[in-house]
Amino acid sequence: MDLSAQTVFAMQGDQIVNRFLASTGRWPTLTVTGMYRIYVKYRAADMTGPDYYLPDVPYVMYFFKGYGLHGTYWHNNFGQPMSHGCVNLRTPDAGWIYEWASVGTVVNVHD
Repeated sequence: MDLSAQTVFAMQGDQIVNRFLASTGRWPTLTVTGMYRIYVKYRAADMTGPDYYLPDVPYVMYFFKGYGLHGTYWHNNFGQPMSHGCVNLRTPDAGWIYEWASVGTVVNVHD
C-alpha cells in the first residue's frame, strides 16, 4: 500500500495482480506504516470512534490493532486522505480484496 499514491496493490510474489485507489488516514490520525498481516476478516462490521458511528461497514480486514482495509459507503473521495487511519476502498474493490486475501496475507504500508 503506497500512502503517497493513495493506492493499494494486490501482489502475487513480485507481480501486481490488481490495484485500487484508496483513501487513508488524514492528520492527526494517519495510517500506520510497516509490515503487517491481516489477522481477522468480517463481511460486515460496525465501526465506532470518538466522533463517528458507521454501521455495517463492508469487507473489513484488520491488519494492526484497529487499523483495517474496508469498503466505504460514506464518501466517494478516493485518492485523498479521508479516514481516521483505516484504508477506505470502494466497496467493490474491498470485496475483491476480501475474496482474494486470506487471514495471514501480508500488508505492507509505506509512504
